[in-house]
Amino acid sequence: MSEHLLEVNHLKKYFKTNKGTLQAVDDISFTLDAGKTLGLVGESGCGKSTTGRAILRLTEPTSGEVLFNGKDVAKMKSREMHQMRMDMQMIFQDPFSSLNPRKTVAELIAEPLKWYKIHKSKAEQASHVSKLMETVGLASRLTNVYPHELDGGRRQRIGIARALALDPKFIVCDEPVSALDVSIQAQVLNLLKELQNEFGIAYLFITHDLSVVNHFSDDIAVMYLGQIVEKAPAKELFNNPVHPYTKALLSAIPIPDVDAVVEQIPLKGEISSPINMKPDCHFAARCPYATEECRAGVPDLVNRGNEHFVACHLF
Repeated sequence: MSEHLLEVNHLKKYFKTNKGTLQAVDDISFTLDAGKTLGLVGESGCGKSTTGRAILRLTEPTSGEVLFNGKDVAKMKSREMHQMRMDMQMIFQDPFSSLNPRKTVAELIAEPLKWYKIHKSKAEQASHVSKLMETVGLASRLTNVYPHELDGGRRQRIGIARALALDPKFIVCDEPVSALDVSIQAQVLNLLKELQNEFGIAYLFITHDLSVVNHFSDDIAVMYLGQIVEKAPAKELFNNPVHPYTKALLSAIPIPDVDAVVEQIPLKGEISSPINMKPDCHFAARCPYATEECRAGVPDLVNRGNEHFVACHLF
C-alpha cells in the first residue's frame, strides 16, 4: 500500500476538438497525505478544475494513475468506483447551480445518504442530517427551506454538508469560496479547516487566489497550461519562488499597505493555445528569460531541495 493517501502519476486529460487535441491536463504528478491540504493554483483555463474532476473520474482521464490508498481509481469497474466515491467527494464552485432548487436543505443533504442506503429508517436519516447541519453551522430552522431562500454562504455550507455525509477521507474543493463575499469566504475557510482538524480529511484546494491558498494549504502546486511548473511547501513557495511564472503571480497579490512598494512583474504576450501544443516549455512564449533550450523540450519537475520542485530549464 502507498504511504500517501493520494498519488497521482503522469495524469493526462485530452479533449478532441474540431481544431485538434486540447491538452487540458498534460502529464502531471503529485502526492497528498491524509489530513493535509494541497493548494492547486493558476490562471483560469490552466486545467485546475479538470485535474480535480479527472482524479474523481467525474471526467475520465486519458491516461495516468490515480492511486487512492494504493488502489488505482482510473482502472476501477463501476461497482468498485461506486464504493470508492464514499471516500472521495467534491465541493463545487457555484453553491447555487450545484444544488437542486426543488429540494429543501434537509433533502439535499440526505441525497448521498439515501443513494448509499446508509440508514434503515427515516428517523435515523433525519437525525444524521440534523447533526451534519449542526456541524457546518446551518440552523435547524432552515431544514425545510429551499436554496433560493438562502445567501451564498449558507448554500455553500449545504454543499459542504453533502460532501461530509459519507465520512470521506479526501475532498476536492473546486474554488469553494470564489463566488462568495470576502467576509463569508473567511467563515467558510475557517469551517473547512476545523473539519479537517476534527476528521482528518485531506483537501485538494483548487483556486486562483494565492492570498487564500497561502493561509490554507500545507503545500502549493502552480499550474500553467495543463502542467505543474512549481510545487513546494506553502511557506517555502512564498518566501523563495523560483519559476518565472510563480514570481509573476506572487508579485500581483494586493498588499493592504498604501506605503508598501511592490515591484510587479508584468507578463507580456498571449497565453498559448492548449490545442496541439508543441513539446516545449508551455510558458516560453511569455517568459522574459526564455532561451532556445526552452523551446526545444519540456522541462522536468525537479526537486531543488526542501521538497521544492520546479520545472524550468533555467534551473
